[in-house]
Amino acid sequence: MKFAAPTPLDYFAALVAEDKSLNLLEAAVSLAQDEHPTLDVQAVLAEVDALARRLRERLTPQTSPPERLRQLTRFFHGELGFAGNLNNYYAADNSFIHRVLQTRRGIPITLAVLLLELGEQAGLRMAGVAFPGHFLVKCRIGLGEVVLDPFTGDTLSPSRLEERLSLYRQDSGLPQDIAVPLEFFLRAASPRQILARMLRNLKEVHRAAGDWVRLLAIQQRLVVLLPDEAVERRDRGLVLEALGAQASAAEDLDFYLAHCPNAPDAASLRARLAGAAGRRPPVQ
Repeated sequence: MKFAAPTPLDYFAALVAEDKSLNLLEAAVSLAQDEHPTLDVQAVLAEVDALARRLRERLTPQTSPPERLRQLTRFFHGELGFAGNLNNYYAADNSFIHRVLQTRRGIPITLAVLLLELGEQAGLRMAGVAFPGHFLVKCRIGLGEVVLDPFTGDTLSPSRLEERLSLYRQDSGLPQDIAVPLEFFLRAASPRQILARMLRNLKEVHRAAGDWVRLLAIQQRLVVLLPDEAVERRDRGLVLEALGAQASAAEDLDFYLAHCPNAPDAASLRARLAGAAGRRPPVQ
């Protein structure tokens, strides 16, 4: 009896099935398998483990958390040379962990995933931070926290974080007078939230390029990762529609309308579905 090998999507689905067992690094590495189907995920994990061993060899049980953090940042940004890819920021490769390992260049979130793994293996309490416009990392030191920019390796003071938040509000058109404390934007992101942000980065890359085939692969993963997110079902439906898969598109759009009947785009989607089915829109 022959058994079919699991597809990259099947593998991803197994990795993200439960929050308790979700391995962020492994799932993040696997995102590249649609573009690089022969990628050996376990070999990439072994490469990261080897880097972590090199770092741990410099530490002792008596090494304090502040010194561990200093050793981590020197190793990651100094010795290994990881940095932000300023010359080609929007390249899809920046979202693929194995390519970031090869080139030592990436975007904040992929650099953060590597930094988090190395920090955890070095005995530090670290977490990703879904800061608006720029993913960050924080490390618990005693009763306080140190916030790092994985793109540059800089430590960010509260005043610098407030400046960044103010600039983001200006660029995005958000009101400056909304009283939301800085701490709200520094909450720890879960592995599922980090993966969703990585996938949405790739989603924008492929959407901007009009690459519907690659965009569908990303939407499939987003639906698997966030099965209750009706908007991701809608977006997959629109991609399927663009690719001519009308029946599957209608199923996704019906799901969205059932869960978000009063959404701003609900009426236009109902009319779109009715037109595609060759019937008039239903009377409301």
